Amino acid sequence: MLKHQMKVAQSLLSSLAEGGRGASGTPYPIQPEKKLRLYEFEGSPFCRRVREVLTVLNLDYDVYPCPKGGQRYRQEMKKLGGKKQFPFLVDENTGDQLYESQDIIHHLFKHYGHSGKTPRKYARYPKIPVAAFAGTLVNGARGVWVNQAVLQREAPKQLLELWGFEASPYTRIVRAELSELELPYTFHNVAKERWQDQGLAVLRLKPGKYIPLAGGKREQILKIMGNNVQVPYLADPNTGVKLFESADIVQYLKQQYGA
Repeated sequence: MLKHQMKVAQSLLSSLAEGGRGASGTPYPIQPEKKLRLYEFEGSPFCRRVREVLTVLNLDYDVYPCPKGGQRYRQEMKKLGGKKQFPFLVDENTGDQLYESQDIIHHLFKHYGHSGKTPRKYARYPKIPVAAFAGTLVNGARGVWVNQAVLQREAPKQLLELWGFEASPYTRIVRAELSELELPYTFHNVAKERWQDQGLAVLRLKPGKYIPLAGGKREQILKIMGNNVQVPYLADPNTGVKLFESADIVQYLKQQYGA
């Protein structure tokens, strides 16, 4: 438990290093008809930029983890795009395949933002992602390298499903584990939609029973989670397992898909 709490502390510092980007998003996303596919790995600062914007737009997408040393999806994305560079976005709705993080960000706002324009805050990221890189370091570089013990194992037949948002320190711990195990999954963004959503599920700024924004995405997600919106939340259609707590999820992933 102490080791896990250390992970939480490091993950929280990683979120703070990036100024908390990737926590809030629109309650009324323009979800693409066909799922976006993102080839990336958790520890990449350039991939993090894209994940932040996906949270801002509150979009769901499929993740194919490509940690360093990984074999499952690095070759697959090279066949698609011609080179091993991350992040790599495949959008079957528009027919686009994009590499550069800034190009991907412009693409996302153009097609799935309500104004069609990239906000200034996200239009000019620095060429050297110092803050995001610092976030990777303070997080112990988790999610950067593949777990060598799983290289010979086949991927599960169905994608796992994970609910969370980019800046959630608990969600980051789970994403790092999924990255190291090369486990593909659908990421359901559960961005904070207003000030009443701020805080932990059991300790929000607004006291009393949690009531999501009417018609918002969180209102729909509440039907899946039950009494409250809490992340991370993992559902594995391969086994029927459904879990909330990050420590429990990590333990399950290691036992089910690890060495």
